[in-house]
This record gives sequence, structure tokens and C-alpha cells, in this order.
Amino acid sequence: MKKIGRREFLGTMALGAAAAAARPAAAFRAGGRKSPNIVLILADDLGYGDPGCDNPDSRIPMPNVNGIAARGVRFTDAHSPSAVCTPTRYGILTGRYAWRTWLKHGVVGGYTPPLLEPDRTTLASLLKDRGYVTGFFGKWHLGLGWTRANGWTPTWKDGERFLAGSHQDADPKTGLNADFSKAVRGGPADHGFDEAFFTAACSTIDGPFVFIDKDRTVGIPDRPVSDFYNMTKGEEGSPRPGWIAPGYKLEEVDLQFTKRAVEFMERSRKQTPDKPFFISLFLSAPHTPWLPPDLVKGRSADGPRGDLVMLADRCTGEMVRALDRLGLAEDTLLIFTSDNGPHPGTNGHQSAGSWRGLKSQIWEGGHRIPFVARWPKRIKPGTVSDEPICLVDLLATFASLTGAGLPEEAGPDSYDISPALFGKKGPDPIREALVSHSENGTFAIRQGPWKLIIDNKTSGGWMAPAGSPPLPGTPGQLYNLAADPGESNDLWEKRPEIVARLTALLEKYKRDGRSAPRLK
Repeated sequence: MKKIGRREFLGTMALGAAAAAARPAAAFRAGGRKSPNIVLILADDLGYGDPGCDNPDSRIPMPNVNGIAARGVRFTDAHSPSAVCTPTRYGILTGRYAWRTWLKHGVVGGYTPPLLEPDRTTLASLLKDRGYVTGFFGKWHLGLGWTRANGWTPTWKDGERFLAGSHQDADPKTGLNADFSKAVRGGPADHGFDEAFFTAACSTIDGPFVFIDKDRTVGIPDRPVSDFYNMTKGEEGSPRPGWIAPGYKLEEVDLQFTKRAVEFMERSRKQTPDKPFFISLFLSAPHTPWLPPDLVKGRSADGPRGDLVMLADRCTGEMVRALDRLGLAEDTLLIFTSDNGPHPGTNGHQSAGSWRGLKSQIWEGGHRIPFVARWPKRIKPGTVSDEPICLVDLLATFASLTGAGLPEEAGPDSYDISPALFGKKGPDPIREALVSHSENGTFAIRQGPWKLIIDNKTSGGWMAPAGSPPLPGTPGQLYNLAADPGESNDLWEKRPEIVARLTALLEKYKRDGRSAPRLK
């Protein structure tokens, strides 16, 4: 694949019982307004403290993300449903917590069977039914149905036995886990996306290292990734053993994704100008290994990781400029956010801001994320919202904004946060409560200022200090985030009534199969 140069890089309660029952409202369609184009940009491992709009002391220039915040809305209390990526991606697309599936902890691999059920409503299928043209570009990481060399193609029903080790896998002669000449099943094209250009899992660390165009690989992986990337001691992360396709360059995956997303936007504007579009640009940056391309290399005070944060911002800037150039900015809802918390910063940079915790962990830094949105026709510039929201809320919100009706069982954990997008503040929170999940399956539930962490006295993740022994004392943690945002004063033993109340609410959410109110 041709190398891309900079010149080619294209230029505690719901708002009220009535409001909750009406989720999602069709008000946006009323009055003759047309549905907006929607562009959702998801960074990978980018922390709350990386953008200057959330952290004035950030050492990483992010002018494009900061510009979205200045021209739109910034949320200070936004959360990913999980502190790692696969479950968050599932939650974004479905409005459903991933711990309700067979994935109870961790993430899937490049050859894991699909996690998404074939009949599950997704953001793309919902919007496609409303007349949208839909495109997915980036890191999928939700499992795929690769046909194995012996002809077996796993489906979403095979996930549990795959994880348990009872599955048919690599060809014993070649070691390959897939027949790359066969169509790939269970990807974006099978879940509502008209076009897709993506990778199976983490684009720069998990094999197979090959792009997939809709349902076919772009080239056939034929050499081990180690033939091209011999990481030296001291570099953060390393590509895991796997097969790489000719021309696939780890440094350039996000440039390719962004280029394809812009081309999709241009094509949609030209070929279907009467239809709105939905673009999911799910970037790899700043996930490890930290291999920044030349256009950002050495530009950050946070080292190679910070350079890749800058790359995520540059990709966002290309999308912003394309919208402006095509005259689409006024009619487009543009969202930038992240799938979970970050790795630690360097040289004094606080990648998670002042919050305790990092990627994989149940503390705030593991799942409190940047979330900014711009829609010039509807969102007042410089809006700041302290409304607690979660990325699972996008399904109900997009349904509300487009007048789509959600099927009864769709988006069971998704709330319509459009009032907060538009700067409206009700007397009560939109969400009854927020549920968070760590890499090892530790639960937390948050209501108002209270955050309860269940059955664990460690971080709930693999990143340091995950290796430390459990803290002495109670079997869980309770914090008042309003008085103790650093989660340093455990009140579990002092406030047993709150422990009991939040424990009961979490158990109800598990038992009911949903946490959002049902439509009536």
C-alpha cells in the first residue's frame, strides 16, 4: 500500500417519569427539520487529561478537539461503560452493557468469534432504517467470523467455548488462524454499515495485521510482523506475534482510516445529497505500540504517546476541515470521545487529569473520558455540561435526534442525553445511575455523588498498581466524589445504608436485563 504523505492526508433520577417513558422523542422531526449528519470519532486510550479543554495543564497540543469544545459542548462527567476497549465498543454500538454478553472480563482477540448478536439493533442499523448512508472506518475489535483452514466459520454463539479453549483454531501446518481468501463474517457490514474499512482488533498490536474492505481482506497476510517491527527495549508495547499483509504499516493505519472516512463523506455528498450520513471513525491512536508517523513524531512534550494523541487530534482536524469544505458543518453533529482511560503520561503530563486510576481500572481515571460535540445549528458555543453520561447513551440519543423508534429490547442501558447536548439542565439527572466495569470484571455503580465499587479492594485492572495486594478492610469501596474526587476516603463501613441501596440497585439492573426505562 502506498505510503501517505502529509499532502495526501486529506486536507440520580430521570428528568421525570413522562420524559423517561417517552425515550426517544421524535421532536426533532417535528417542525420540518431534517436529521443531521452524524460523525462519531473514537480515540483509543486517550485520557480525560489529554485535551487542554479538560486539563489546562496538558502538555499535548490538541487544537482541533479543543476547537470542537469551544464551538460546541464539553462534558465534564462523561464515562465509557468499561475501562477497556471491546466492551466499550459493544456498548457504543448497541446501547447495552457488554457484561450482559458472554464477555464478562477482558477483551476479544483478532480471531475471536463475533461478540455482536446478528439481530441486535446497532447505531448503524437504526440510522440506516432512517435513510442514512453509513460507514465504519477504523478498529473494530468486536470479534469476527474468520473461516478457518478446515472450513469452520465461528459465529457469536461460539464465543464462550472459544474462550474456554474448546474450539477449532489454527492450521497445524501453517499456524494460520484464518483462510484469508474467504469473506469475513460478523463485521460492520453485517451490522448496518453500508461501507467499512477496518481491522479485526487493535490495529497496531493484534494480528492479523491486514485491512478489511467491507468483508474482504486487502491483500493476504504472508509474513510475520516481527520481520518488519523489531521493538527495542524501552519502547512501550510491541506488536503481538501475527501475520502482516504487504504494505501494511503500523504507523499509518489512522491516516488510512481517516482518508477513507473523508472519501466516504465526499462520495455521500455527491451521490446521495438528499440522504444524511453516519460515519464512525474509530482510531487506533494513542494505543500502543507508540509508533507515531513523521507528521507528528517528536511534536509532543509527552513523548511518543503524546505524539499519537496529537495524531488523533490531526485526524479529527481532517474531518472538521472536510465538513467545512463540503459545506456540511452546520448540519452535522460531530462528536469526539475515547473508549477508556489512558496509559500514564510522562514529563509531568497528567493523562487522566486529576482523577485516580488509568486504563483497565475501576477508579475514575479508567473510565472518565473526554467528550466534546459540535453542531452549529443546535449547540451553543462554549457550553459546558456536568451531566453524568455514558457512551451507551448514544443509541437512545441518536434515535431521539432522528425521530427513530427503538425496538422494545434495543438499547436496554441507553438514555437520551440530547437535552444535555443542547445545554438544558433539569432538576434531576437524566440517568438514574451509571454502571462501570473494569478489565477483570469488577463492577462500580454511581448515583449522584456516591460511587460504590463491588467486591474488590484493588484497582480492578492490570495496569500498576494492579499488582499490589488487596487493601485491608472491607470487601468493597464507597466514595463521595463530590467531597473526595480522588477516591481516597473509603466510606464503606461508615455509610452501610448507601452500600446496601446501591448494591440492591446494581443487582436489580442485572436481574432486569436493563437499566434504562422501557418505552410505553
